Amino acid sequence: MSESLSEIFAQSARDEFHHTSPLYERLALGIAQDPTLLNLAAHCRKGERVPVLFLAGVHYLLLSGVKHSLGSFYKSIGGAFDGSSDPFNTFCSFCSEHADQLRNLIASRRVQTNEVSRCAGLMPVFVEAAKHIEDRPFFVVDIGASAGLNLCWDHYGYKYGDNLTAGLTSSPVQIECEIRGNKMPILPESFPTVAGRVGVDVNPLKVSDAEDMLWLRALVWPEHEKRAKLLRNAIEVTRRQTLTILAGDGVEKLRDVMNLVPQDSVLCVMRVFTQISKESRQRWNEIVAQYGATHDLMMITGRPHSGDDTELVLTSFVKGKRTEQGLAYMQNHGDWIEWLSR
Repeated sequence: MSESLSEIFAQSARDEFHHTSPLYERLALGIAQDPTLLNLAAHCRKGERVPVLFLAGVHYLLLSGVKHSLGSFYKSIGGAFDGSSDPFNTFCSFCSEHADQLRNLIASRRVQTNEVSRCAGLMPVFVEAAKHIEDRPFFVVDIGASAGLNLCWDHYGYKYGDNLTAGLTSSPVQIECEIRGNKMPILPESFPTVAGRVGVDVNPLKVSDAEDMLWLRALVWPEHEKRAKLLRNAIEVTRRQTLTILAGDGVEKLRDVMNLVPQDSVLCVMRVFTQISKESRQRWNEIVAQYGATHDLMMITGRPHSGDDTELVLTSFVKGKRTEQGLAYMQNHGDWIEWLSR
């Protein structure tokens, strides 16, 4: 048994699935003590979030139509888990029967969640960034874009708390978000203009590809019906938009993307949950600084704050001057934000 992988599953049960997915919490605790399942899970790509990837592989097979009694515990396909019966033995049976399919899935797929609710945190930062660019349009780039759903943030509607609303009331994507703290983001009646949208991902997903979109759905935990509905509606909205998704490393592609920005537009780069190595981060900073010395540039990044939330940071280069400001804390699924700016 891999002791380190066992602890990874146990930690995910405690820190990630506890209170948010009772089914996954129970399964992760069981997997942590099962040598056969740990050996199977070890086929996940190096560097991936193994518990999420492994459980998504099982979920994908069930969503794709594989018939098994395990489905009776998955709310996403009409089942339920209320704690009155233990799903783990049934889970083991499913994994044994479909080990080859699971092995192939987790060796080839990645954890590429497109959490549309995160736009509730990103959108006010875009609005804040627009104050620096004098009504010029944004050219928006998302590093680690997955299928590019968050590139379409300005085509969604938003509701913060009970009274604060913004965006398109006619959009099928209506994102609700709790406000914490005593500060509120100032939202305009209309959003900044977006002149172009480009995503970069080492393994981009296509909104036109049914299997890719089923994989995105499988990455949403079985009990999370609201997230699943937002995902489904955001896919439909994104299919109607014009955007470019490039395959490759975000740092290596950054200069190429910069060359696509129209002269009258301002580049706005998002890199919130995509992790890069120390060496790549240094190269990233050099490329950004060189560009910012001669072009206005907005950059939205994420800084880990606690186990379940991230600080959203706006870095701006205006006329060669660099400024940085932490604007909000955001729960990692976008359930709540705490606005920090006055």
